Amino acid sequence: MPPWWPKNACSRLPSQSPSRATKSTSAPSIGISVYPDHAAGMHELLKYADSAMYYAKNSGKNAYRLFTHSMQEDARKRFTLDNNLRRALERKEFVLHYQPQIDLRSGAICGAEALIRWIHPDLGLISPADFIPVAEESGMIVAIGEWVLREACRELRAWHDEGHAIRMSINLSGRQLSEDGLVASVLASVDDSGIDARWLELELTESMLMDASAGMIDKLHTLKRAGIALAIDDFGTGYSSMSYLKTFPVSALKIDRSFVQDLPHSTEDAAITRAIIALARSLKMETVAEGIETPEQGQFLRANGCDKAQGYYYGKPLAAAQIRELLRRGKHEAAEAALPCGA
Repeated sequence: MPPWWPKNACSRLPSQSPSRATKSTSAPSIGISVYPDHAAGMHELLKYADSAMYYAKNSGKNAYRLFTHSMQEDARKRFTLDNNLRRALERKEFVLHYQPQIDLRSGAICGAEALIRWIHPDLGLISPADFIPVAEESGMIVAIGEWVLREACRELRAWHDEGHAIRMSINLSGRQLSEDGLVASVLASVDDSGIDARWLELELTESMLMDASAGMIDKLHTLKRAGIALAIDDFGTGYSSMSYLKTFPVSALKIDRSFVQDLPHSTEDAAITRAIIALARSLKMETVAEGIETPEQGQFLRANGCDKAQGYYYGKPLAAAQIRELLRRGKHEAAEAALPCGA
């Protein structure tokens, strides 16, 4: 097979539909297996090509991958995870941890991000980086996402009942956004828990917004009208187009940790961070910085007008009982560094 063929095939496939009524784009993902290098039978060749295509999809748009035998082992692991995922909800193996978000003006806890953890009885703690992509591919992310919504809203109601008026942030996947029942599921979780919708925030990625159909955009506007806040997670790491900021009802930008980790010493990261804060302010949006690990980072962000922050410096993700105790104490110990000098 000539080495130029896959790349040439990707470029020759039409990127837009010919229909004038609707405009859609396509970005092919190609997986390749070669006879007899990889296998002699048709079934094995197709299976290996499918594994390679999975890698092509995960590496971005308009991509191709040639099968390697390491992919076969990865495919076996994914198959095992998929089988276990389908029983994990029934067996109540998922738990939520909550990472505090700090108001950089006051130093007080103003919110928390719900983060799922999977504790398997035999495999132990399984990283979300390993099982979330498998859940996305299998469709299990929809049921898992609904469980996260219900559990996080239930926990938020308990915090509010104890007098802690803070917001809950929950990550939304692209697969969930494409589901017809998303709005009903979110609103049912809000209603069943008895929380006020304005205390719930859903986090989306830039790629989700750029790929959103008209139907998905309608869902986001419906959620916004219901009082639910929407934030863009990992802002600045996706697409360069800013046009979606005026199309979608977004109320907050989360500054990605890649721009924060070298603050305040990196002049480039400092300039990018200031620009994001200024952009958000001009659009009347909040900014939340992720991945804060040092007092210097927190001081830089506060001095430059960032509204909120989260990261290990302020608090690692905590189990429900731990964060309740933290809220009762009223303020995380490390949050004192976010206060003005002499306060």
